[in-house]
Amino acid sequence: MLKIRLKRCGRKKQTSFKIVVMNNLDKRDGQAIEELGFINPRTKEKYLNINKINHYLSFGAKPTKTVFDILNKAKIL
Repeated sequence: MLKIRLKRCGRKKQTSFKIVVMNNLDKRDGQAIEELGFINPRTKEKYLNINKINHYLSFGAKPTKTVFDILNKAKIL
């Protein structure tokens, strides 16, 4: 089953996150199928590839709760 979830990146105590599509059994920082966006909570910077997100949602990928909230704020869902 595919999940749209956050993958941690960045330096220690200066984290940022990539929004990625992964198999639900993979580790948090495991290999992603595809990168869909980027979010930096410190600078409030966001980039979301809406076309790819809608593509994977139509194939049945389920977002995690945090990603669901991010997509709701961006008015994608």
